[in-house]
Amino acid sequence: MQDLLENHWHRLPASEVIELLDTNGEGGLDQFEVAGRQERFGANALTPTKGKSPLQRFLQQFNQALVYILVAAIVVKLVLGGYVDAAVIFAVVLLNAILGFAQENKALNALAALSRALTTEATVVRAGNKQRINARDLVPGDLVMLVSGDKVPADLRLLQVRDLQVDESALTGESVPVAKQAGELAHDAALADRHNMAYTSTLVTYGTATGVVTAIGDGTEIGNISGLIASTQQLDTPLTRQVGRFSHYLLYLILALAAFTFVVGLAHGESWVAMFMATVALAVAMIPEGLPAVLTITLAIGVGRMAQRHAIIRRLPAVETLGSTTVICSDKTGTLTRNEMTVQKLSAGGAHFDLTGVGYGPEGTLQQQGLAVDAGNHPALLALLRAGLLCNDSLLREKDGNWQVEGDPTEGALLVAARKAGLDAQKALASAPRLDAVPFESQHQYMASLHAGTSRMIYLKGSVESVLARCSGALDAGAQTVTLEPEVVLAQVEAMAAAGLRVLAFAQRPASNDQETLDHQDLAEEMTFVGLQGMIDPPREEAIRAVSACRDAGIRVKMITGDHAVTAAAIAGQIGLDQRAGSGTAPAALTGTQLATLSDSELTAAANDTAVFARVTPEQKLRLVQALQARGEVVAMTGDGVNDAPALRRADIGVAMGITGTEVAKEAADMVLTDDNFATIAAAVEEGRGVFDNLTKFITWILATNAGQGLVIVVAVLLAQPLPVLPVQALWINMTTAVFLGLALAFEPKEPNLMNRPPRAPGSPIVNGELALRIAMVGVMLLVGAFGLFEWALLRGATEEQARTIAVNVFAVGQSFYLLNCRSLRWSMFHLGLLSNPWIWAGIGTMMLAQLAFTYLPLFNRLFHTAPIAAFDWLPIIAVGLTIYLAMELEKAYRRRRTALSRSVRPVR
Repeated sequence: MQDLLENHWHRLPASEVIELLDTNGEGGLDQFEVAGRQERFGANALTPTKGKSPLQRFLQQFNQALVYILVAAIVVKLVLGGYVDAAVIFAVVLLNAILGFAQENKALNALAALSRALTTEATVVRAGNKQRINARDLVPGDLVMLVSGDKVPADLRLLQVRDLQVDESALTGESVPVAKQAGELAHDAALADRHNMAYTSTLVTYGTATGVVTAIGDGTEIGNISGLIASTQQLDTPLTRQVGRFSHYLLYLILALAAFTFVVGLAHGESWVAMFMATVALAVAMIPEGLPAVLTITLAIGVGRMAQRHAIIRRLPAVETLGSTTVICSDKTGTLTRNEMTVQKLSAGGAHFDLTGVGYGPEGTLQQQGLAVDAGNHPALLALLRAGLLCNDSLLREKDGNWQVEGDPTEGALLVAARKAGLDAQKALASAPRLDAVPFESQHQYMASLHAGTSRMIYLKGSVESVLARCSGALDAGAQTVTLEPEVVLAQVEAMAAAGLRVLAFAQRPASNDQETLDHQDLAEEMTFVGLQGMIDPPREEAIRAVSACRDAGIRVKMITGDHAVTAAAIAGQIGLDQRAGSGTAPAALTGTQLATLSDSELTAAANDTAVFARVTPEQKLRLVQALQARGEVVAMTGDGVNDAPALRRADIGVAMGITGTEVAKEAADMVLTDDNFATIAAAVEEGRGVFDNLTKFITWILATNAGQGLVIVVAVLLAQPLPVLPVQALWINMTTAVFLGLALAFEPKEPNLMNRPPRAPGSPIVNGELALRIAMVGVMLLVGAFGLFEWALLRGATEEQARTIAVNVFAVGQSFYLLNCRSLRWSMFHLGLLSNPWIWAGIGTMMLAQLAFTYLPLFNRLFHTAPIAAFDWLPIIAVGLTIYLAMELEKAYRRRRTALSRSVRPVR
């Protein structure tokens, strides 16, 4: 039986399916057979994936090089009796571990959400009796009955179908409900085209059917997706990768300098104890203890800013990942489009009309060649709109200021079109009440209704082929019957379809005054063709602007959808998704069938060169994301369905829809959009870039201090001089300046033209050559200032405690001045605005108060081995800080001038 579950059930006749599953097509399985199969196949539920224990995941948070350095510092401080210092560092490490564990824990709920998707009930026929059971108890071969409103409880091969329509958007991305049938299909039919199958977790929107269970639990299509999620590696974000590399380099540098210092000190005849203290001082001085705390707080501030722009971040590092994104892979329906079918073009009586407005709101005008027209002046057009209004089972309602359709979205679009043209649904139905109807059936591809009134009329709507086959005439512009010209109609249909429109045809025929019922024989012939209505799920206006903004920011946007290729390509052209910007043509789309034939290398090339992918499976979405990542791209993936979850989890940042998204998609994603709007992604990218800017500024600022302190200690050992900075004093500088000064950079507003920059090159270091030079320059100036004033103070007869107090204040004041430089790595603070970030001035003021306490309060003198200094000693300290500020402003001015010159002489291509 297990082998049978791997068959392509859609390609087999119903009788063969029943035979292979060893069941009864009328009475279903008997209870004994059910019990045996339940024991053999288990419950209709997804197998929980065994992962790391909570303790293992918590301990994993400490597996970082920077944390190793901090833990080493804790051990050293404990050995030296610095319990308070050790406790502060430990609190920082523990807080970061708790935050990381909590965020990761949320992300691992995706499989649990998938399991919840299967907890439903099912109506089955067993031993000839219809009964309602828990869907967990279903077995292969069970006979299941479906009605409108049911969630499909297992994968089914449909045996009997009556007007069945199933919403498969969560599984395939199909934007409208799919009409089902019972006959066999070609063996190579794609998942979205298997109209004789109903899949787990999809929703029946219309009609009834009976089907036989072909797969349960892990064997279903949703089970396959569950396996993909479980086996999909969730990548570290660019920030965590870069911080990891940076931490390793810093660790190696500190160890190398510590070893060098220790050896040199011993060579100078210093004692082991003295050199051990010097080595500890060097390590503590060069460890940026405040980096993890400020990193977390900066990301948290970014989370708050994004929440105000309708983007909820579920994993802190994802904030920055957005800023480094190079490719956004977006779903179509509901993200780039409104998920509201809208009639845009009409053809009646040989004339063509456009209908403005989008969505279900009845705002819009009827136009012909760009000029507004009145439907009342065009009888054929009026007949077309009336046919769409009356031959309709849906309702248009206004709720809380929003217009909503109850029923089929396609029929809802017809109601909106009629209302825009001035037709009132209630009045129309009152003047022509429905007497009978023939519901839509997939094998006939049409719906018809019979209406009373001044004269009884039959209306027909459906596919172009089914309607034309029943028509012998057509309405002209004056609504008079003339000879039908099918080739003209088909040419109009082809033009609409080329624009990605879904086209419905309409016909009518007078009925006798005594006719009360309607059947298929009444529709077989002698119908009069009325016209065509072309509709589409239109793109969001804000999505068009957002795609343009992404292009300006150097970010490529690709559409990956389960919808049809022609529709996807048309929408892509409307929103400017063509790779060849400005070409004005709709981009070509690759289908899932075509992708299946490509090798890995061919797929990598196609992923890079193609803008639109249509009719793709969950596995193919995952492969596309992996192919782009293989090229070094930082990929953001959007989605709302179960079919999107594996790709969402694999992407550098997964973005789920908050309104239409399934719980599975939300749990697999890093970010959730509360407004389901692609424009929000562009806004979040801008916020992410601002966050990374501020993190870079902080790192550039804090490393200069660490470099200066380290150099001071190394130089003191090389010259066999007393240490200008003790370990506890280095810790004071690092922790207080990080909190009081560095944290203010997290609140720095975004710089102008942020979205006109290209994305950061994937894999580029946090500290590039330019910033490394700047850090070195400031570090050397701090070295000269601190060591020079320390030695000068000793020459003037000051005690070592006083000299060290002066040296520590050089670092505090120097960092305060350098902080003003780091508000922008390109512009001066006067360009940004002196008061645009008041936290900077509050931080500097607080830091100066802390330094006065550090210098003059007896308690601090005892704790940190400092001593009060004279008022005039502050003058050279401030002079060092001012020198640093002026030197770095000159350096930035030089770089701006060099950049401007290089652009002015750049050759024109």
